[in-house]
Amino acid sequence: MSTQMESWPRRHRITVHEYHRMAEVGVLAPDARVELIEGEIIDMAPIGRDHQSIVDQLARLLMRAVGDDAIVRIQGSVRLGEFSEPQPDVVLLKPRADFYRSAFATAQDALLVLEVGDSTLRYDRDFKAPFYARHGIAEAWVVDVGHNLLLRYDSPVDGAYRNHGSERVGVVALPGLQNVSIDLTAIWS
Repeated sequence: MSTQMESWPRRHRITVHEYHRMAEVGVLAPDARVELIEGEIIDMAPIGRDHQSIVDQLARLLMRAVGDDAIVRIQGSVRLGEFSEPQPDVVLLKPRADFYRSAFATAQDALLVLEVGDSTLRYDRDFKAPFYARHGIAEAWVVDVGHNLLLRYDSPVDGAYRNHGSERVGVVALPGLQNVSIDLTAIWS
């Protein structure tokens, strides 16, 4: 009598290289709103008016504040290992003369990752923030649109943020840049 062990089907995780190849050959539409998270292609939520307005305001505030001391990337990707390339709402990157043309931005390049959480708040707070910590992103912020709060996460240790909290803030210092801050008061109205 033979005993055969039952096994679960294995998932095939897509690599970032396969993901980009899918886009190149047209498997993914050029305007597809997707991101690669841990080897799975995730459909991103549609962008509503409040969400887009806050992203636009953050872009303006950050670009004015950082000048040439950082690169402000809006809804662009950051490569986090072989199986993940999320597209945060805003990323503050270390400056590079080639603006990351010769190599993808990685966790080590990101000073700050921002997500605007309206219809996606639970996902941004409960999945994306811990995901960023596991990949060593130094600091992540989630703007809680419904409650006018800034959720801040920093100091990743062993794949989790050591510090986190929520606050109603006006002026906030930007990580990785000395004496640079922005006033978030306008985004709450």
